[in-house]
Amino acid sequence: MTASADLLVDAFGRINETVHEVVDGLSPDELAVRLDDGANSIAWLVWHLSRIQDDHIADAAGIDEVWIAQDWSERFELPFTRGATGYGHSPKEVAALGGGSAELLAGYHDAVHDQTVEFVRPLKDADLRRVVDDAWVPAVTLGVRLVSVIADDLQHAGQAAFIRGWLERP
Repeated sequence: MTASADLLVDAFGRINETVHEVVDGLSPDELAVRLDDGANSIAWLVWHLSRIQDDHIADAAGIDEVWIAQDWSERFELPFTRGATGYGHSPKEVAALGGGSAELLAGYHDAVHDQTVEFVRPLKDADLRRVVDDAWVPAVTLGVRLVSVIADDLQHAGQAAFIRGWLERP
């Protein structure tokens, strides 16, 4: 493993740890709490950050998404298309996710994390320069895509942690 791969594995590990810290011990009702009608819930944030990671890593690696390949889409029983990631969801769609269970959310995220680490661990520095999306100017490299996923996931994990902190206030 290269130093770059080590850093990426560590970053994705921190996301995984934060997801567990946020959802562990919460009830479905607590996971579904929204601070107002336009806000996201912990459940939606964790589902969304996991879906984005799953979608983007699968695309970059040329492999199937965990969401579909391991039937997570069936387990969640959501009123969205199987390919939905939450990007562009309206407040009504966010509310439709409901709470689900902490175990379901963490289980899906763990499966995504495992596939991500399996893909990232053997990467060499030269691999990070491979263009994975030429629809942008400049074209998006694998390294940029991975950092983008990490940044987005950490933002959403932080938002979910904020809501948990709010729930736990005396």
